[in-house]
Amino acid sequence: MSQAKVAIADDHPLFRAALKQAVVASFDKTDILEAENFQDLLTLVEQTPTLEIVFLDLHMPGNDGFTGLTLLQNHFPDLVVIMVSSDDQPEIMRKAVDFGASAFIPKSANLTVIGEAINEVLDGEIWLPEHSNINNDQEAAAEHQRLAAQLAQLTPQQYTVLARIADGQLNKQIAYDLDIKETTVKKHVSAILLKLEVYNRTQAGLVYQQLMITSPENDVVVA
Repeated sequence: MSQAKVAIADDHPLFRAALKQAVVASFDKTDILEAENFQDLLTLVEQTPTLEIVFLDLHMPGNDGFTGLTLLQNHFPDLVVIMVSSDDQPEIMRKAVDFGASAFIPKSANLTVIGEAINEVLDGEIWLPEHSNINNDQEAAAEHQRLAAQLAQLTPQQYTVLARIADGQLNKQIAYDLDIKETTVKKHVSAILLKLEVYNRTQAGLVYQQLMITSPENDVVVA
């Protein structure tokens, strides 16, 4: 791919600058957009239908673990999402790929490694750091992939309702916030339970919470 439109979503300016260098070196021509929080990223994506690749910080403001990744895949399935973080534990990287990320780039990676990751993704491959000691737990991987497939079945509105259920909101609150009828929310909830193969709202909320992880001290950029 000689040209592309790319979004870099990270709240650390220094790492955004490093990513920009690597992206520019990987394309003949590129248009790079930037976002400091997840809500700003959503606005960019909605306003830029030609966007192709998103670099998403695992712990940026507004993104709780893999909720941002799965939301982007649900709402904008054609986007290629590359996760970035200093939280590069093997199980975190494994989950990122299982939930649909095309790569996981540690913030400790140098420009050469970042460029290699981008080129692998452009070739249609999944990229993870060498010697990352990813535990090849097929059972866990299958479960993560099953959850990702279930979430992909939800409509964007159903995904939004699910996130609010996980946040503890009642149907009446959800209806008010989304400006829809409470009966519409109930229909969404019924569809969500069916697609997630669970029996009640509590179980649905617990399914969604599997996407969340505890943030380490705020993702420090490694020089």
